Amino acid sequence: MNREKEILVLGIETSCDETSAAVVKGGTRLLSNVISSQMDVHRKFGGVVPEVASRRHVERITLIMQKALEQAGVSIKDLDAIAVTQGPGLVGALLIGVSAAKALSFATGIPLVGVHHIAGHIYANHLVKPLEFPLVALVVSGGHTELIYMEGHNRYERLGRTRDDAAGEAFDKVARLMNLPYPGGPHIDRLAAQGNPGYDLPRAWLEADSLDFSFSGLKSAVMNLIHNASQRNEAIREADLAASFQEAVLDVLVEKSLRAVKRTGVKRLVLAGGVSANSGLRVRLHQRCAQEQIELLIPPLELCTDNAAMIASAGTYQYLDGNFAELSLNAEPNLSLV
Repeated sequence: MNREKEILVLGIETSCDETSAAVVKGGTRLLSNVISSQMDVHRKFGGVVPEVASRRHVERITLIMQKALEQAGVSIKDLDAIAVTQGPGLVGALLIGVSAAKALSFATGIPLVGVHHIAGHIYANHLVKPLEFPLVALVVSGGHTELIYMEGHNRYERLGRTRDDAAGEAFDKVARLMNLPYPGGPHIDRLAAQGNPGYDLPRAWLEADSLDFSFSGLKSAVMNLIHNASQRNEAIREADLAASFQEAVLDVLVEKSLRAVKRTGVKRLVLAGGVSANSGLRVRLHQRCAQEQIELLIPPLELCTDNAAMIASAGTYQYLDGNFAELSLNAEPNLSLV
């Protein structure tokens, strides 16, 4: 019997405004994935308020962990490891999950592993179809836009990263400029589907050989466009602006991802992170990867946003490599993947 297939890991995720716990078997089999979102709480503020998020995590974490175990039909003594998001994220929010995981590990003697949040997003795909290496992962979220090369489990090489605003951050900022509700990404995605990209907006390609990203200039171009239209008392075609902005973002994300695949010589591209729920991005990548005969893996919508199942999956391979954490494990809001 393959021991890897029997390993049970409890995952805990509290990096931002989702309180989540999950149980995963063998790194690939999802037994439970409980998520408590705070979106309605933070919407009235137009963004996540760190102190509010932390307090909500305190209120819910033990109940969410208990519910995850119950739904999975397992008890604490059945677990092989406890995996928790160590970073990056909001430090107060991270501390709640880390503290809960350490307390449980101390009380039971179950090994503890710290997991990088971005690694978790990549491993969300592992719950759909086992990852085959080597591969390139495009990670797009509210705080991160990165291209990662992987030769195997727990082996990461960064090929490119954002130099300023992440793609998800740019979506939220532009949505706010357009007076759309928080979170702005889904609203822009829906509007874009109804419009035509008639506004001329820039694409930041950077240096000829660069796989880095930059979206702050695009955000500023939208701000200036809206301001100038207001000065001239002209109406903005909202759906067309959303379509123009989204196309500008997707052009760069898709093209640089394909450049990374070609440069590394791999034939597999994995999409990860909250922005992977964007319908336009999913369609564009499917089309281009089909043209280039590249295998594309995209997680289902329920695994795109922050969740503990992805942390448990990534944590399984930390456990198998013996990368255990001490009870001195601390939250690291700026934790680096490589």
